[in-house]
Amino acid sequence: MIITGIDTGGTFTDFVYRDGDKWGVYKLLSTPSNPAEAIIKGLKKLAEGKQKKITHGSTVATNAILERKGAKAALITNKGFEDIIEIGRQNRTRLYDLSYRKETPVIPQNLRFGVPGRLLNSGEELVPLGLDELDEIIIKLKENSVESIAVCLLYSYVDPAHELVIKDKLVPLGIPVSLSHEILSEFREYERTSTTAVNAYVSPKMKNYISALMDYLTGDDSLSIMQSNGGSISADTAMNESVRTILSGPAGGAVGAFELGSIAGYSKIITFDMGGTSTDVSLMDGRLSLTTESAISGFPIKVPMIDIHTVGAGGGSIASMDEGRSLRVGPESAGAAPGPVCYGKGEQITVTDANLYLGRLISDFFLGGDMTLDRDKLEAPFNLLADSAGLTAIELAEGILSIANTAMEKAIRVISVEKGFDPAEFTLLSFGGAGGLHAAFLAKLLNIPKIIIPQNPGILSAMGMLMADIIKDYSLTIMKNQHNSSFKGIRNCFKDLEQRGIEELETEGVHKERIIMELYLDMRYEGQSFEIIVPFSKNYIEEFHDLHEKTYGYRNKDKTVEIVNIRLRARGIPEKPEVIKNKMSSEVPPIDALIGIRTVVFDHEKTETRIYSREKLLSGNRLKGPAVITEYSSTIVIPPFAGCFIDEYGNLIIEIKE
Repeated sequence: MIITGIDTGGTFTDFVYRDGDKWGVYKLLSTPSNPAEAIIKGLKKLAEGKQKKITHGSTVATNAILERKGAKAALITNKGFEDIIEIGRQNRTRLYDLSYRKETPVIPQNLRFGVPGRLLNSGEELVPLGLDELDEIIIKLKENSVESIAVCLLYSYVDPAHELVIKDKLVPLGIPVSLSHEILSEFREYERTSTTAVNAYVSPKMKNYISALMDYLTGDDSLSIMQSNGGSISADTAMNESVRTILSGPAGGAVGAFELGSIAGYSKIITFDMGGTSTDVSLMDGRLSLTTESAISGFPIKVPMIDIHTVGAGGGSIASMDEGRSLRVGPESAGAAPGPVCYGKGEQITVTDANLYLGRLISDFFLGGDMTLDRDKLEAPFNLLADSAGLTAIELAEGILSIANTAMEKAIRVISVEKGFDPAEFTLLSFGGAGGLHAAFLAKLLNIPKIIIPQNPGILSAMGMLMADIIKDYSLTIMKNQHNSSFKGIRNCFKDLEQRGIEELETEGVHKERIIMELYLDMRYEGQSFEIIVPFSKNYIEEFHDLHEKTYGYRNKDKTVEIVNIRLRARGIPEKPEVIKNKMSSEVPPIDALIGIRTVVFDHEKTETRIYSREKLLSGNRLKGPAVITEYSSTIVIPPFAGCFIDEYGNLIIEIKE
């Protein structure tokens, strides 16, 4: 059997695989028009004719929303609430933009239908469900050739009876139906409706994509899909609850970074994942950071996700002159097609081209020599853009990298400084194909003293998928306060969710003895509009006060504390890749690790720089900057202001000099 983790990015599709006792990695260019093509091509090369166990991170759901290429979906809700996803809330994401307009909902007004019927917040029926009107709605659904349906009724999280009746009536249509009490069993009807609508919008696309992969696989093969919460689920579940896969790929990288950082002894890390199209960053203060307040393209997605901030700065980000004749980098990307100029087909300069122009990428060793970069093709476009900008070609290249670094620095400040964390107290864990080229410069900008770059950083997201638990997240609104609740009473509220978690994880193939239950509460002070997630323990009230003070800088013990939602995270622990601990060798690298000396530009100066092969470096080896370290999935730059050593787990530890 071959165990494989697969991450589809905007430029490359990455594979990590274990065949018997042998581990291997493989990268090939993505196929944006049909991502499944690159995956099937890679599987044919690595595992043709062999039994396969696959965990995959997909961008299909994300792209369906961003590109507005989802299914033709309809919404059925309470009469009078048809426009809730259009009205939304008063929040403006761009406060001073006078031309600001909300995103158009993924379900248009003519496909939003209201049905009579109403439950009270106690679950008592106030108005019976209007079955005659529902029959008329079904006729309209047929006339409009609807491909998917979202059903979201008030207080269905208390009693789902009306939603279940509607589902039974819709079954003869033979199309997917997303019920809000199954997708998100919580109050706040706008967020619940938005999340359910997005699920209905993306699920058919995800189903078609996964089905294409399943058609290639045989009956003995298995396919799991990475979720945004850092765990995997079966392909069948992912097809029905696709909203849980929105940040599938980045979540794999975050899980892998957290696992490897923890093993190496670093619990406070900032992850920096720079790929071909974008950069993803996340702060982890001893644990994976989860949020339920995410939004994609302006649409709230209230399922649990790893708290990841993304900016449009990657190796393929395009450099150009804006209308004010200033140099601009991204967010547009050359992607895999046509790609950077040095790939042979692109015509617009990218960040990757700038790194190659300055000598920081070594064309002969890119992807282990499987793909050669064309340095000569850069001269004409660099000279043309440099003349337009009034710069030399070297100044242009350094300017491109400086602008990209500034965008990524800002992203890290959003998740650290703006939330009360000092980056200097954390270690930067860098990965992604382009991360090693920029990590040291970012760390210096942010006063971060140390950087970890694991082995094969370009495929860490794929590796993280093999390290991920199988996770099921559940929630339920209970609306209690500290005066009318007790530890025992709240603990009993979890019982049905725990039973459901055990049953569904066993369906996913997890044995009961490998299941762990994690219990949380959404809590707030009475009168507040939003909650914070608190681990459930006997001292849950005091823990809330402590966490509130840590988050917002104050506590108020005179205020009544409310328990709004309960949350259950059911984790199934699979077998995971073993991280090998090496014996420490001499600080002096082996002679054959040095593979050449090249001229590299740092701060406008051409500097003789040693080039090393990472595969030949040993644990304990130390290097002084400037140096460039090449490996199959990435290139790492050690500037003159830094040095590095290899730790016992094979991680490259870069230290920034004062």
